[in-house]
Amino acid sequence: MARRELSPAQLTVVQAVESWLREAGRPIMVACSGGADSMALALAVAHLISRGRAPAADAVVIDHQLQDGSAVVAERVVGQLARYGLPARVHRVRVEANPASGMEAAAREARYAGLAAAAGPNTLILLGHTLDDQAETVLLGLARGSGTRSLAGMRERMVVRGAEFGRPLLGVRRVVTAEACHDWQVAVWHDPHNQDKRFTRVRVRTSVLPTLEAELGPGIAEALARTAALAMADADELDAQAALLQPARGEPLPVEALQRLPDALATRVLRGWLVAAGVPEPGFRHLLAVRSLVDDWHGQRGIDLPAGKQVVRREGVLLVAPGGHASLPGDR
Repeated sequence: MARRELSPAQLTVVQAVESWLREAGRPIMVACSGGADSMALALAVAHLISRGRAPAADAVVIDHQLQDGSAVVAERVVGQLARYGLPARVHRVRVEANPASGMEAAAREARYAGLAAAAGPNTLILLGHTLDDQAETVLLGLARGSGTRSLAGMRERMVVRGAEFGRPLLGVRRVVTAEACHDWQVAVWHDPHNQDKRFTRVRVRTSVLPTLEAELGPGIAEALARTAALAMADADELDAQAALLQPARGEPLPVEALQRLPDALATRVLRGWLVAAGVPEPGFRHLLAVRSLVDDWHGQRGIDLPAGKQVVRREGVLLVAPGGHASLPGDR
């Protein structure tokens, strides 16, 4: 990469990445699709490495194999990154659609699994999500009515399949990453799926957010990102308190103890207890139904839940039992 002054957009991206990596102290792997966001991230990392201001790094391009020519696109991105001094390789994944969750979720699951598999030991995997992505995530959570945790959006750091992921660009706008790529004179890939309005997130990106900006004025994306940060802090504190009140794995949940808790804590304790008992991702409807065994108890049958589980109330405690045992003798 030729030595030259950075443009304002390039500098914004580089500074965001450098401040985030300052304490990393371990190998870095950049997930790069070839789009403007992840390409700007990758080139910022390459810039910092060339000046001795970042640890060793490489990049991985995930080929979902969902579109004709995806292999060609992936190899092209590898070549582009190599020209800027960042070693890269392609990792192909198979996306198995789940009718219950949809293609978007299936592709995301396959992508994270592929990245975790491609990363070396103790490697930090960097993702190119921007402030705009965070704003979209908050709006999607609001539409689902999923509570504080959903409004908290994406974490800066998370662990998936034993691998740690980081998002250095959550404070950077998408228009800045696009401008940075232009200034680096690198061609970016425009994924057709990102314009396909069959996907809810695409409709939020192309229609909902622009309409909000037009009707309410500029700064909506930044306001939504601030909301995410505030909600994250609140949700983390409530989750920490709830964890201290959690029964040991496999233990029943005392009804009286749950009744004494504020709703915000009781719901979290109940959700954590169900997850520990093998109920995957209990939703609001399931939690409300189980709460009826606590708040509206009149000897009713147990509550059927996903994964073949059922919650029953017996002798003042809640128990998770195999499904199909709704009328256990002695239910009270």
